[in-house]
Formats: sequence, structure tokens, C-alpha cells
Amino acid sequence: MSEHFEPVIIGFTCNWCSYRAADLAGTARLKYAPNVRLVRLMCSGRLDPTFVMKALSDGADGVLITGCHPGECHYVEQNYKTLRRYLLLRRLLQGMGIAPERVKLVWASAAEGAKLANEINSFVEEVRALGPLGWPQKLAGNVKEVEVAA
Repeated sequence: MSEHFEPVIIGFTCNWCSYRAADLAGTARLKYAPNVRLVRLMCSGRLDPTFVMKALSDGADGVLITGCHPGECHYVEQNYKTLRRYLLLRRLLQGMGIAPERVKLVWASAAEGAKLANEINSFVEEVRALGPLGWPQKLAGNVKEVEVAA
């Protein structure tokens, strides 16, 4: 393993607010870590928790979920659903022995490009401090142990 760990982070963004905030950060030439791969959704409420689990199981070290501020959702109350799912995901991860800090929820409007860039940078540093998740390798190791035991 190399001495300097660079985390891979998947960012699920709301089309109406946080994706546009990321676009604003780019056009304003604000620097943020290139570790985040953004996936645009029409609404953060459309984020199925299995997407987060799939991202982590496929090698992501962290997942960033972003959406409109509560009360400002273009789909009325879907970001409240996002908040409920986020809290449940954190409990699920903790129950699985994975640091719940690997998943973060950020509210960012279309005008908050600087805020989103700062949040991305701070999340990358938080995940870097946690170290690699290594979930695919752990899962492969467990499969081998089960095959040997059988």
C-alpha cells in the first residue's frame, strides 16, 4: 500500500440545487478535491439506500449526499425523506462495523458553490483520516473463509 492514501468518494447530488452549486464552484474556479465523482439525481429523495451500499461495496471509501435545504425542495418534502434515509444508513453502517462518518449529508442551494466546495474538501480530509474502507477486499476474504469452512 502506498504511503499517501487518496480516497474515492461518490457524491450523489440533487439536480436543482447541489449539482448547480458544484457547477457554480467550477465556473467560479473554486478549488475542491478531485476525489469526488458526482452523480446527478433529479432529487436527493430519489437516492435509494442501496445505491450508497453498492458504491461502498464497489470500492468507494465514502459517500457524499447533497440536496436542497429543508423546506426548499423542488419536490416538496423529498429532502426530509433523504434525511430519514441518511440517519438509517448511518445506523446500518455502524451496526456493520463501518464508521458512519463515511457517509455525509450536506444541504447546498444553487448559490452556495463555495459552501459545497468547502464541504467536499472537508469530507475528503475526514475520509482520508479514516483510511481506506477496503470493503471489496474484506468481502472477498470472507467468501474465501466460507469456502474453506465448507
